[in-house]
Amino acid sequence: MARVGRMKLGSQGLDVSAQGLGCMGMSAYYGPPNPEPDMISLIHYVIDSGVTFLDTSDIYGPFTNEILLGKTCNSFCDVGVDPIYESVKLKCTQALKDGVREKVELATKFGIDVVDCKWDFRGDPQYVRAACEASLKRLGMQG
Repeated sequence: MARVGRMKLGSQGLDVSAQGLGCMGMSAYYGPPNPEPDMISLIHYVIDSGVTFLDTSDIYGPFTNEILLGKTCNSFCDVGVDPIYESVKLKCTQALKDGVREKVELATKFGIDVVDCKWDFRGDPQYVRAACEASLKRLGMQG
């Protein structure tokens, strides 16, 4: 199996896989959600291939995609908010259960608040804090 290379991401030099896995389609938007065991197997496969940068969002599902990825995480190392992309960067060490991979980087996004079936784009400090705290909880992280 070919291995995926590594690269530095952003100005702070976060080391990630050169290819990432966008997880949106696992839980939403491209038909019904896929079976959870199949998606967990897929995550394990890509990790074994060297893809360690996984992307999700609170809007996927909504919320169910972060919950799916959270089921694989079991220890928290670092969290930061990227001011350019307004995404929360979560870095887990020994993140996958069953020892599948020693290091995984998770990126999640926020900013769309759905109320009464209407999308509201938000970035106010109160919403940002609440969104980050909720994402951390769904991802199984400690804040």
